Amino acid sequence: MKKLLLASALTLSALSFGQIQWESTRFGLTAGLNYSRVANAHNPSGPRYTFQGGALALIPVGKANQFFIQPEVLYYGAGETGKDKDAKGKSGYDAVYANNYLSVPLYFKGYFSEAESEFFGMAGPRFNFLVSQNVKNAPVDRPYYDPDVTDPARPSLSGKAKSFNWGVGLGVGYSYKRQLELALKYDIGLSDTYPGLAKEKGGTDKKKSEQVIALTLSYIFK
Repeated sequence: MKKLLLASALTLSALSFGQIQWESTRFGLTAGLNYSRVANAHNPSGPRYTFQGGALALIPVGKANQFFIQPEVLYYGAGETGKDKDAKGKSGYDAVYANNYLSVPLYFKGYFSEAESEFFGMAGPRFNFLVSQNVKNAPVDRPYYDPDVTDPARPSLSGKAKSFNWGVGLGVGYSYKRQLELALKYDIGLSDTYPGLAKEKGGTDKKKSEQVIALTLSYIFK
């Protein structure tokens, strides 16, 4: 909760920076490829490759054509697989732990200059609402990794993903004429994605947070 309040305070600070030019807001579409993993969660554990896509708004802050607030609404794939190279051939190697979200990032975005074509940086909180969770080929010795399966020997354990999580997104990119933009983003999860795995025997009670690296392409309408 403290972290959430801190993120909200930072967001409000960004919103109060200068004067927001609502009438000059522009809208666009964005899509990209995601490389995701979950720290301290499944064993074996490997990356999941998926995608994101949705819409954005670009809201000017101040009179200079340099600082903006960029909220987005996305379909956002995350999670991980069991394809750890050291576990090839073992039970669970072909597992897929797919978490799909309605994601709402809110970035503070700054271009390095007022030039039409320029590099930019962005940072801000991201809020994820779970849309679906699909688990395939969970290891036979850890059936509870599947949220639809209860292990009679360990009924307190559950692989069900949390319905809401949040984190911080960072990114850098290049804008061509403030219309076509390529960005590399890193989303750092700050929530426990699988709280039901905290007491797993032989496991770890460390936070199981999703980490996502994304390459995105956005088109912003004039």
